[in-house]
Amino acid sequence: MSEGLQLRIERTYEAPAEAVFDAWTSEEVLRRWWRPQDGWETPEAVVDLRVGGEIRIVMRDTDGDHHGATGNYTEVERPTRLAFTWTWDGSDRQGLVEVDFEALGDLTRVVFTHSGLEDEEAVRSHEGGWGYVLDELGDYVTAARG
Repeated sequence: MSEGLQLRIERTYEAPAEAVFDAWTSEEVLRRWWRPQDGWETPEAVVDLRVGGEIRIVMRDTDGDHHGATGNYTEVERPTRLAFTWTWDGSDRQGLVEVDFEALGDLTRVVFTHSGLEDEEAVRSHEGGWGYVLDELGDYVTAARG
């Protein structure tokens, strides 16, 4: 993994840790909520949920352009932790995404960390995208609870 900067985001969701973890690990469910901006879609999600298994996300923006990233799981501890490498298509820079799920009764605190970002501009760009993704996750798990 490349040296670089780190982005850390925390969110608390009104859902059990198992439900929030499962939303990160189901291909069908990922396609429903994963989007970094309004109007984007995720037509492709691949999850091979095991250490060494692949994660692949392909998003389509409002102009129809595709933005994909691929990684491999380095840690899978249901329902408390996921970690995977993250490389954007066309890039040789590999980052690491870590997602920690902390059960707080009926709530779950998620601590999301993306390390290996190349500069402050990349941190700001990823903060906007990942922040939106995490907000969409919150909307999904809240709606799924009914």
